[in-house]
Amino acid sequence: MSPRAQYPRRTAAILRRLRAYESRNVTHLDPAAGWPIVWTRARDCHVWDAEGRRYLDLTAAFGVAAAGHANPRVVRAGQRQMARLLHAMGDVHPHPLKADLARALSRITFERWTGGRFRAKCLFTNSGFEAVEAALKTALLATGRPGVLAFAGGYHGLGYGALTTTHREYFRAPFRPQLAGFAAFAPYPGQPAEVAPALEEVQRRLRAGNIGAVLVEPVQGRGGIRVPPPEFLPALRAACTRHGAWLVLDEIYTGLGRTGRWFACEHTGVVPDLVCLGKALTGGFPLSVCVGRADLMDAAWPESPGEALHTSTYLGHPVGCAMALAQMAELRRRRLVERSARVGAVLRRALESLRAPEGGWRLAVRGLGLMAGLELRRPDGAPAGAEALRVVQALLRRGYVLLPEGEHGEVISFTPPLTIGETDLRRCVRALGEVLREECRR
Repeated sequence: MSPRAQYPRRTAAILRRLRAYESRNVTHLDPAAGWPIVWTRARDCHVWDAEGRRYLDLTAAFGVAAAGHANPRVVRAGQRQMARLLHAMGDVHPHPLKADLARALSRITFERWTGGRFRAKCLFTNSGFEAVEAALKTALLATGRPGVLAFAGGYHGLGYGALTTTHREYFRAPFRPQLAGFAAFAPYPGQPAEVAPALEEVQRRLRAGNIGAVLVEPVQGRGGIRVPPPEFLPALRAACTRHGAWLVLDEIYTGLGRTGRWFACEHTGVVPDLVCLGKALTGGFPLSVCVGRADLMDAAWPESPGEALHTSTYLGHPVGCAMALAQMAELRRRRLVERSARVGAVLRRALESLRAPEGGWRLAVRGLGLMAGLELRRPDGAPAGAEALRVVQALLRRGYVLLPEGEHGEVISFTPPLTIGETDLRRCVRALGEVLREECRR
């Protein structure tokens, strides 16, 4: 079925052009479901499509717009920097804001976590997966051990290094002949009873002596908003210390207020060796970073002799640095981290009030802060991925932008801008309840 037959006129024209010139593997077209819409502008918690229709965004565009879409102070910071210095020279000739942002990241991470005993040092990158790969390089240089222990359900990006540690077979299978064999996987516990077996596997892998890094998301995002029991991360930290492996936390999704703390590791008081940040860092400019304790980073990486071992053309881009500093200032000024905790509790209570019709799907709610998920399972316990997608598509037609997560797409995720109002959240959950009842009657 062609886009012309189903999509509105302007949307159809754009999607035809995109279909003609973009790889067909990128944008999924389902005209019968009205999927996708074409975004033309966004502000705070709302986006507008090519037809002028307004939507409430419950995704924050993959968690990026933490301080709201097109936050005026963040946009102005980027505009001012573009007019002053649009581009610098990565690892050769730096600019002042790169130093300012590195210092700000040190203060908000390791200096704060250790009461000022340790500073941090940064490796700036562009996309989240690059920050992960910088962390893996750092751990290898420091420990001399090539092995990486990651976790079932984990998602760390799709570049070849990061893909090797991403667990989902859908992403890995087509490229397996080109993937290195340095990663192993342990179970990721979602329930208290699953912690001990997971840690036994971790200990077994670490005792082998070839694991230099343990890479883990404090809360799995694309894995289905999976929150481990609170004893898991501290035990993982202890195991890494005991066996001389580096604990690398992938906080690309969870960092900068998403879970109701500045960083998700703060819920359990765990201090990593390295932490990877991205997404909400700038509010919309491609910039990510691997942050590590300064003494450990210096032990891993040699002084540059004039040619950096790890760099890129856009490393520490001046516009991204300006926007990141403004974004962090906005999170503080508007107390959005605290707001994430408070409003997130409202969201989870609203989701927990939902009831599927008798004999319908099984529902389960989980999350921290404004990172929540509603899992759908069929009466026999099987993941209801196709059904969850239909629910998400029905909500899009009602004016709500959401995404399915989880290995089978069975979890409807909520990661809205941290500026979202409680009334908007309740309105969305009411619409979700109506759609669930309609879909259960299909």
